[in-house]
Amino acid sequence: MSINGEEQTEIIILVDEDGNEHNFAMVDRFQVDMNEYAVLVPALYIEDDEDGDEVDFEDEAYIFRIDLEEGEETLVEVEDEIEWNEVAAIWEERLQSLDYADDDEL
Repeated sequence: MSINGEEQTEIIILVDEDGNEHNFAMVDRFQVDMNEYAVLVPALYIEDDEDGDEVDFEDEAYIFRIDLEEGEETLVEVEDEIEWNEVAAIWEERLQSLDYADDDEL
């Protein structure tokens, strides 16, 4: 995400069933039909330095549906295979168009 012309990474902390915290960066957020989805990439480390936070990412990405529960956004794992395939295909298209847009800026 870009704020005041500077690239910012939104870090989300997810807690697994064992209570362990894991850092993820939200790399995309988009709507399909009536649902909204977030694409998260595990953040390997976060380091504070004079220029701000430095984040390194894994190559894997995870897609979650964003549901509202009691007025708060909640990330829900997409378990339905048909829904997963549709959303993953749309994200692949978005990713390819982003790659082309980045090439145009060079």
